[in-house]
Amino acid sequence: MTDETYWKEKLTDEQYKILREKCTEPPFKGKYVNEKRRGKYNCAGCKNLLFLSDSKFTTGCGWASFDRPAGGESISTQMDYSHNMERIEVICSNCKGHLGHVFEDGPTDTGMRYCINSVALEFVAES
Repeated sequence: MTDETYWKEKLTDEQYKILREKCTEPPFKGKYVNEKRRGKYNCAGCKNLLFLSDSKFTTGCGWASFDRPAGGESISTQMDYSHNMERIEVICSNCKGHLGHVFEDGPTDTGMRYCINSVALEFVAES
């Protein structure tokens, strides 16, 4: 089985478009944009822990936003020059799925704003 076949069978069509084809969900449409509960945000593709709720904040940008990843190696980044723009793409370090982008204009002491597609995430609330 090829990687592409594996992911097409494992993911929904929407998840496949975001995680594997690097698409973006429409702003303000993601199910975690306004999520306030405490918990963990895992990769929807491989369940790798990506972000914790204590790093989430409201920005009004339209996507779930975090100021830091859950751990030093939970995500990786690379330059993204698509759409005639220069951005830093955020990738799951485990399955290499596209998560979103990071910007250096965050309002917290980290100065970072990780704008992440809700479709790329799986939220696990604290019990």
